[in-house]
Amino acid sequence: MLADGFSLNTFYMITGFLLAMFSCVSNDIIQTLGTFLSANKKTNSFYIWAFTSAVLILTIGIGWWINNGDMSFGRLDRIPVTHTFSLIHVLPPIILLVLTRYGIPVATAFLILSIFSVSDVHVIGLMLTKSFIGYGVAFICALVIYNIIARPIERYFYYTQKKHSKNISKWWMAAKWASTAFLWSQWIMQDAANLFVYLPRKASLGELIFVLTACTIFLGYLSFNRGGEIQKIVKMKTNVQDPRSATIIDLIYASLLLYFIQLNNIPMSTTWVFLGLLAGREIALYHRLRFESPKKMYKHIGKDLAKVTFGMIVSLLVVVILTQFHVVKDFFIMHFMG
Repeated sequence: MLADGFSLNTFYMITGFLLAMFSCVSNDIIQTLGTFLSANKKTNSFYIWAFTSAVLILTIGIGWWINNGDMSFGRLDRIPVTHTFSLIHVLPPIILLVLTRYGIPVATAFLILSIFSVSDVHVIGLMLTKSFIGYGVAFICALVIYNIIARPIERYFYYTQKKHSKNISKWWMAAKWASTAFLWSQWIMQDAANLFVYLPRKASLGELIFVLTACTIFLGYLSFNRGGEIQKIVKMKTNVQDPRSATIIDLIYASLLLYFIQLNNIPMSTTWVFLGLLAGREIALYHRLRFESPKKMYKHIGKDLAKVTFGMIVSLLVVVILTQFHVVKDFFIMHFMG
């Protein structure tokens, strides 16, 4: 489609993709590269950019090759194909950028993909259900795992972080980079649908090169900016700046994403899974180690849940308003101006 000539339709399609890439990765940075950036705050930004770009290029490139041009890894099989794009398709990622600017973790799958699924409300319901289940599964898994490892492992990490921060084993640092590569690739496979819904389902080599170039340029900006405002959600959590603790978080989260990828091809909000994991972890660490007051701990969990719920509600409201504008307008006129 990109090779057919530049038209207004092509402009909206490319603009939608670029804005979706910028907004989705910016919003989801807390769950993909958040702990990695926190644990490598002294690492040269160029190395972070090169590393994250290499993983992205390999993941998308291999997916494009083995799936016969499908860069979404089958996540869009249930989403209707759109051939005609308009301003309505461009507005959701713009709104997502605004919400990200204020540190609100939005369920990007709802905001982006729902615009393309209004003809099939059943798909939106499946996405919501899978995301809520994801939060619950992640919460329970974290609660169980961290209740087991809190005293023998996390307590040791916590009390030795400042004392041995400069002497953490190179094996742990290597494990952190490897776990980030695993997590980053799983997120791309799961959330790639939010980006590639704007592009042809079977991409040509030229379209693949365009996508990889745009993504690597943006990752450069993100690496040098160190995640931006939304990164604070990760920084407030217990001991996440320790590479050893961050490695465990990444491995658990990446394994959960892998499970949900294998479960079915229904898109979901990975943000809900990640926040469920952090909530279960914080509660387990509090009950086992008492690092902070219960009031502070539950305040952080409640605040995160409130933010992501608010983001989901805003996402669905935006979809309804944009796709049913004439209905909303008539309702407003009838009840408030009639």
